[in-house]
Amino acid sequence: MTDPIADFLTRIRNAVKAGHKVVDIPGSKMKREMTKILKEKGYILNYKFEQDGIRSNIKIALKYHPETKMPAIRTLTRVSKPGLRRYTNVEDMPRVLNGLGIAILSTSLGVMSDKEARQKNVGGEVLCYVY
Repeated sequence: MTDPIADFLTRIRNAVKAGHKVVDIPGSKMKREMTKILKEKGYILNYKFEQDGIRSNIKIALKYHPETKMPAIRTLTRVSKPGLRRYTNVEDMPRVLNGLGIAILSTSLGVMSDKEARQKNVGGEVLCYVY
């Protein structure tokens, strides 16, 4: 697999479109941090990290509106790709949907949302947009 983050986003996107409640994803440290950000910002209900020997797994409970059954995640877009990395500084930090969505960044201080990166005054690689 050449791009595990794109695989992570695609598995979530496909599960949302299929209406699944839970999705299983092979785990890594980067995916674990991205999952924590999605939970903090209210895009997923819950998550569980499972470790069996060397292999790790992430179970993500997807979030839907109780009455309309609309998913909390409308769009997941990969920005920085292995063939073309996208970096940004604090001044040029992207605003997703004019502040309604989030951008997940990999910075020197760890993986964080665009709002946290602005507060800590750091830039980094823009991994994806979520709204």
